[in-house]
Amino acid sequence: MKQHIAHIALVVDDYDRAIQFYTGKLQFTLIEDTVLSETKRWVLVSPKGSTECCLLLAKAANEEQKRRIGNQTGGRVFLFLYTDDFRRDYNNMQKEGIEFIRKPKIESYGTVAVFKDLYGNLWDLIEPKNNFQINSI
Repeated sequence: MKQHIAHIALVVDDYDRAIQFYTGKLQFTLIEDTVLSETKRWVLVSPKGSTECCLLLAKAANEEQKRRIGNQTGGRVFLFLYTDDFRRDYNNMQKEGIEFIRKPKIESYGTVAVFKDLYGNLWDLIEPKNNFQINSI
């Protein structure tokens, strides 16, 4: 059996603002932006070169969802962005004004730094060491 996660919903306050951040500052690719109703769109973005999992940018529809924007995991790192060139992406993200809250560090699994997205969600930027796969442990 083969399975994979196709999309991860990320609650946002505004579709266009979120698209601008992810495609502009993080240089993700806009995969789809389909209007479903007057208030709902199907918006998918993914890192360049990614073929498996996309972020589904989901606009908060009620007060409970609005309270979750930027804190979907209780302050823990939420998403893990793998790269084939840590220094390149780290430098580009700094130039774009991305806030890193933990400086680059070499760990047993690779080089990692923690940054915040537009909403304050925490991400790991990781260049795995020697094709180390965290999910293969």
